Parts: sequence; C-alpha cells; structure tokens
Amino acid sequence: MSSLNSYEMFHNRWALVTARKGDDFNTMTVSWGEIGALWEKPVVTVYVKPCRYTYEFMESDDYFTVAFFSEEYRQDLGYLGRNSGRHEDKLAKTSLTPKMIEHGVTYDQAEITIVAKKIYYDDLKLERIPDFAVKANYLTETPHRMYIGEIIAVIGE
Repeated sequence: MSSLNSYEMFHNRWALVTARKGDDFNTMTVSWGEIGALWEKPVVTVYVKPCRYTYEFMESDDYFTVAFFSEEYRQDLGYLGRNSGRHEDKLAKTSLTPKMIEHGVTYDQAEITIVAKKIYYDDLKLERIPDFAVKANYLTETPHRMYIGEIIAVIGE
C-alpha cells in the first residue's frame, strides 16, 4: 500500500465510499480523503456531509469501504456523485456491479477497495475552516463529518 498516492487517488481519480445499514447499502463519490497513519494504525479518512443520504449509512455501521476505479468509470462516478440513492436506484443507471464482502460492499469493476473499521469521527467546525473553503463549500450546507477508519483489508492491491 506504500505505493498509493493519496492525493492522486482521491482528488484526480475520485472514489466511492460505501456503507451498509442492515441489509441495504448506499454509495457516493468522494474526492476528499487521505490514506495515512494514526495511533500506530494504517487509516483512511473520508468526509461526508450530513445532508447526503450516505451519511445515514455511515452513521449506522462500524465499517465502510473506499473503492477506486480506472478512468473508464469516471462517468459512472460522476453520476453517483450528482444523484441521491434516496430518490432512485442510482447504481442501476451505471455499469458498476456491487459485490458484498465481509464488512462491506465493493464493486466488480473496482481496481482497489479499502475496507475500514471506524475508529474516530468528528464534525468539521465552521469557525476553524478557512474563509475560502467556507465560501466554496459551506454557505448553504452544514460542514462535513470526518470519518477515520482503520484499514483492515485492501482488495486488489
């Protein structure tokens, strides 16, 4: 995993963060995140706004997955980022095939999937966010919740 470039993987390639709630799951596209180390553990960090449908799923499960794809799936990830699973079966409108795994969901087309166990979360504090970021992201919506997960498996590395 040391060869993974966290900035490149999130910012330029995007990813899907997926969480379960009972037998159901939801996914959304993320372009903010990190892969690193915390408390002597390998970790992945993702950010989800409370207004997103995936937030409910992130709150209900102790695990989540972060899946990365090749460029050919960019349009699918764009669709999954713009549309809510609250209103439609958005995965049905993509070429992605979900696959249940222990502690989560991945996709047959994913190049790499990180399986993470939540070890910390916190809400970003508006008063601590730089003005440029507030203007760009938080004029009408609540700031993101940060989820840090211990990486318990990497599939496809």
